[in-house]
Formats: sequence, C-alpha cells, structure tokens
Amino acid sequence: MDQKLQILLGTVQKLIRRGAYPNLTKVLVKSHPADIAHLFRYLDLKEQRILFNLIGDAERSAEVLSELDHSTGAQLLEQIEKETITEILQEMPYDDAVDIIRNMPEELAEEILQIMEDEHSEEIEELLKYGEETAGGIMATEIFSLREEITVREAISALQEATDVEMVFYLYVTDDHNHLVGVLSLRQLLTVPPHTRLKDIMAVDVFSVRTDTDQEEVARVVEKYNILAVPVVDEGNKLMGIITVDDVIDVMRQEATEDIYKMAGSSDEELLYGNKSLKIARLRLPWLLTNLFGGVITGYLMWVFKVTLKEVIALISFIPVITGMGGNVGGQSATIVVRGFATGRIELSTLRQVFLKELRVGVIMGLVCGVTIGLVAYFWHHNVYLGLVVGLAMVTAMTVAATMGVLAPTFFKRIGVDPAIASTPFVQTANDITGILIYFGTATLFLNQLR
Repeated sequence: MDQKLQILLGTVQKLIRRGAYPNLTKVLVKSHPADIAHLFRYLDLKEQRILFNLIGDAERSAEVLSELDHSTGAQLLEQIEKETITEILQEMPYDDAVDIIRNMPEELAEEILQIMEDEHSEEIEELLKYGEETAGGIMATEIFSLREEITVREAISALQEATDVEMVFYLYVTDDHNHLVGVLSLRQLLTVPPHTRLKDIMAVDVFSVRTDTDQEEVARVVEKYNILAVPVVDEGNKLMGIITVDDVIDVMRQEATEDIYKMAGSSDEELLYGNKSLKIARLRLPWLLTNLFGGVITGYLMWVFKVTLKEVIALISFIPVITGMGGNVGGQSATIVVRGFATGRIELSTLRQVFLKELRVGVIMGLVCGVTIGLVAYFWHHNVYLGLVVGLAMVTAMTVAATMGVLAPTFFKRIGVDPAIASTPFVQTANDITGILIYFGTATLFLNQLR
C-alpha cells in the first residue's frame, strides 16, 4: 500500500473508532471510489458496513462496489433495505450488477429482480442465463455499434450522442440483422472523407468470442492479439456484448488467485467463511489427508527396508534430503506445467518438448545435488559407497520427480480433473514414495559394501 492510502486508512480507522461519522463522510466525499474500495481489504466486516453506509449517494456507492470483490459487495448490500439495493444496482454496469446478484442469497436475489421490474432487470436476467465464468457472464451489454451502410459523418454524429455505453476502444460494425461484420478504429474514422461508407473502410477480420467461451480463453485472446476489447457474439454471429481489458485483468487475477489457492490445497471460498473454523477445515482436509496417507505408505516402505536400515544406520541421515529435494523439484515442475496449461502456453500437442526439457533439467539439477550430497556423505561417515548410494539416489529421485511434475498435471487434465487442485498433493506424495523406494533400493544393492 502506498503512503497516500496508508494515511487515508489510518484516518478512516481513527474516525470510525471515535464515531466521528460527519468527518468521515467528508473524507469519503474527497476520496476516489477506487481508493475507498481499496480500504475495504484492511477493515473488518463491521467497519466495512459503517464505511459503506456513509457513502450515501447511490451512484457513488455503485462506483465503489464495481471496484470491490463481488462477494464482499453482496455482503454489504445484504445489510441495507431492498429498495436502496435496487437503486445502487441500477447505477452499476449490468455485468457488475449480475456478478453481485450471483453472490447474494437466492431468495434476496429474486426479490431484488422483482422490485426492479424494468429494462434493467430484463438485461440483468438475460446475463444471468450465461455461465458465471463464460464470456456471456462477464460481458457488458451497453455497447456502441454502427450499421455498415452509414457514412463516416453519420458515424461521428452517432458517436457524439452516445451515452451510458461501455468505453469505446473500437467501433464494431453490424449488418441490418445485427451480425458482426467488421471493426474500425477511431483514428480511421477521423482520417477518411466524411461521405465514405463504413463498409468500405472497416476490417472484416474481427477477433471475437462466443458467449459460451470460457473466461480464461477470452483472456488468452486479448493477450495473444494485444487488443483492448473483444466483442462477444452468439452462435449466429450476432453482436451480444463486449469485454474490455479491465474485465480481462480481473479475470486473470481471479484465475491466478484461484490456481494458487488450489495448489496450496485450499480455496478462495475460505474468505467467505470468515472465522468458521469447521467449514475452513473441511475445505483443506481432503488434500491434507492425501499427504497423510502418502506418509503412511512412506513409513511402511521404510519398515519393509528395515533390515537395510538396521545394517547401515547411517542411511537415516539422508532420508529427509532425498524426499525433500524430490518434492521440491516435482513441485516446481508441476507449478510450471499447471501455469502453462492455464495461460495456454503449454498444450497437449507440445507436451513432448516440455517433458524432455524438464527431464534434462532434472538430470542437471540431480547431478549437481547428487555430487554435493555424495561428498557430504563420504566426509561425514567416511564411506565411499555410502556417498555413491546417496549420490545415485539423489540423481535418480530428482530426475523422476521432474518428470512426475509434468506427467501428473497432464494426467489430471486428460481425465477432466483440474490439475491445479490435484497435482501438488499427488506429486508430493508420489515423490516421497518413489524417493524412498529409489534410496533404499539402491542401498540394498550395495548392502555388502556399506556394512
């Protein structure tokens, strides 16, 4: 947080503690809605409600809510009168209003839509039909489009009169049946003779997405083609809405956060549960239990090799190193592959190259770490064969771990399981098991020399 926001946060918290609400209202009036929204991250629910209720003006409240996490926005609105909720939602872009309504209790959401009962509710209900994480679910329907037959002069005049539409980055051109047929820039519009028809200067190769396209794919299209907005069409190529770069940034942040939570065996749902420990524990336990059973299997394998361990007690010194390094390498490879799948940089068709690359990386890192730990083992226990066993086991375990980090996410993706949530616990557990097998298997082969 920058210094300006730190000062603002300190002022707001101090005024809330003192109950100096008139002074706090004056502070809010002078603050930008985005800065007000940023403060909510550092306030508890009670402070958030006090701050939100002091904003007062429906339009300004809508601007703050548009900058907030949608679940937080829904929680804040649930505490006020339904008529006030509808006033605020009517001031918001339809796509933002839909996201907040989706996070409300179902009964309250239905009541709000019934109270609205106008063109606003019709637009919102239409958007609610689309999946929450699809292009249709995040698009804005307040868009500016032009017919292909009109002239540049008419287009400029229409643009000057346009209000309450999503920011115009590009001008989308449609035919008489609202099919998307072309696109042109504002610069093109201003640099051609006024009598020119749009169909004569528009680009007909338009990058667009369907309403049912996943939001991650939308983000990839915007990133790939470096565009500031992408039009959304239905199965008949009719223009339905637009997704701008600010929405795409929100999607990328949301997806990245979701993947990080999943790879940690957690969930962003925890944020909704606050201090409800039992529900939070229930979300985390499945993945911890995966590691728990993996640990039991690892312990059983050590028991199987108890004769080897009993004969050469020095082997116990390097068990944490073998399993730990394997888990680290596997986790790194899995993270890279999962992220590659998420961003589209890695596809199943290019997986062979990724696998070979990680295999080479695993061998290189394994050799370096293997030689290092082998020398440590030799100088510590004065047994050259112990150094050899530990070194070989390290090289093999790290190479296997690197390839496991590629294979596990690929397997889960192929069977339709989210690799972000399943890969890390599986890779860690599998590498612990294979690491122990490799280590004690190698030690057993050299048992006579180790004695």
